[in-house]
Amino acid sequence: MTASTDPHIVVIGGGTGSFTVLSSLKEHTRNITAVVNMSDDGGSTGILRDELGALPPGDVRQCLVALSRAPETLRTLFNYRYAGGALDGHAFGNLLLTALEKTTGNFGIAVQTASKILNITGQVLPVTLEDCKLIHITHDGETIFGQHAVEEHSMHPYIRPELHLEPAPQVNPKVTRALKRADLIVIAPGNLYASLAPTLLVDGLAAALRETDAPIVLVTNLVTKPKQTDGFKVGDFADEIERFIGSRGVDYVIYNNQPPDKALLEKYAAAGEYWVGIDAEVLGNARYQAIGTPLVSGSIPTQSPGDTLIRRTLIRHDGERLAQTIMSLVPVR
Repeated sequence: MTASTDPHIVVIGGGTGSFTVLSSLKEHTRNITAVVNMSDDGGSTGILRDELGALPPGDVRQCLVALSRAPETLRTLFNYRYAGGALDGHAFGNLLLTALEKTTGNFGIAVQTASKILNITGQVLPVTLEDCKLIHITHDGETIFGQHAVEEHSMHPYIRPELHLEPAPQVNPKVTRALKRADLIVIAPGNLYASLAPTLLVDGLAAALRETDAPIVLVTNLVTKPKQTDGFKVGDFADEIERFIGSRGVDYVIYNNQPPDKALLEKYAAAGEYWVGIDAEVLGNARYQAIGTPLVSGSIPTQSPGDTLIRRTLIRHDGERLAQTIMSLVPVR
C-alpha cells in the first residue's frame, strides 16, 4: 500500500483496548490518529497527577508504544514498571512524559517529543489538553468524584449513569481536524464509563463526530465489568455509546461471536465478569450494521511484576482479525 492510498483512520479510546487496535492497524495503514482519554486518575497516572499536577500520561503512553516502530528494547523500556522502592508500580514512560511536560510546559509538545523518540506511525492526540475530572451523579444525588472512584462505584442496574467532566474541557483542535479528514472512525473497546465516556464527553467532540462524513465503527468489549456493565449485551454497549455521542450514532458495531475458553470464562466469572451476550433480535433491528466475528485472542498476556497498582484483564481481542474487519469497512473513495 502506498502512502497516497493509506486510509486515514481515527481511533478513539485509551488503555488496553486502543493498544490492541492500534498495534495491528499500523500494519495496514500508516495514516492513523489515536485520540486518547485524559481523565485517568488511577495507578501510576493518578499518583503523578496528585503529586506533580501532571496531565494523565498512562493511556497516552500505551498508544505511543502501540504505534511505535522503534526497536523492541525501547518499546519495552517505555512500558517497564518498577517493582519495589519509591517508584513501585510506576511505568517509565509515564515518568518520562511527565518530565517532558514539566520541562516544555506543554503536554502536547511532550507527546510529540515522545512520538519522535518512539518513531511512531501516525499521531497520538490527547482528546483535550485541559485538566479535568470525571464526575458521576448517582440516582439518589450522591456525587462520585474522579475516574478511579467512578470505576469502582456500583452502578444502578436499571438507571444509566449521569456523567460529566469538571471543569468542562474543550476538545483539542488537532482532534477536530483529524476527525474532519478521517476516512473511518473507530471507537475502541474499553472501560465504558471510566474511559470511553469521558473521552466522548469532552466539549466539541460529539459535534465534530456529527460533522464528519466518515463512518463510525464501535468495537464492543469481550466481557462485562462487575458493578458497571453487569448483564450488558452487545446492543447495550452500542446504546450507551450513542447516548454519549448524540444523534449522529454509529454506523457499524463489531462484536465477538465466539465464547472465550471455558476455563478462562470460569476464572472471570469468579471475579464477576462474564462474556458479553448477543441480543440477535435487537441487533437485527438496529439502525447500525452489526458484524459478528470470532475475536478472542488465543494467547493470555502476563502481568508485569511491577504492575501492582491496577488489575489487568486477561481476555483480549485478536488484534489482526479485528484490524482486518475494520479495514473491510473503509469506504472506497
